[in-house]
Amino acid sequence: MSQPAVEVIGAKKLRSTLRKAGADMKDLTAVHREVGGIVAGAARPTTPRRSGRLASTVRAGATQTAAITRAGYARVPYAQPIHWGWPRRGIRAQPWLTLAAQSTEPTWFARYEAGIESILAKIQGA
Repeated sequence: MSQPAVEVIGAKKLRSTLRKAGADMKDLTAVHREVGGIVAGAARPTTPRRSGRLASTVRAGATQTAAITRAGYARVPYAQPIHWGWPRRGIRAQPWLTLAAQSTEPTWFARYEAGIESILAKIQGA
């Protein structure tokens, strides 16, 4: 399953350094969840609609290493073809999730910056 991705250059080294410094990586998971929520919030109103079912499946998730914004479930399996398109079936791409991530980049980037600074302050204060 192919998903749009935003790569933070140096994130692996940052996580490694923070882990060595004893930082609680769950703090970074919380930042990732907030970032995913920012993108999901911007994506919901721009989701292509017929019945509204697809828009109701847009949600944020997070791990220690990534912010995730997803759409679709087993009962709403058409999120990927709608987002990426399916030329053989005459479905044109409508990349609303990608566009939401791009349009909110200044907001979520600032949140990452604040989150990392907060973690670093805890390390320096320890």
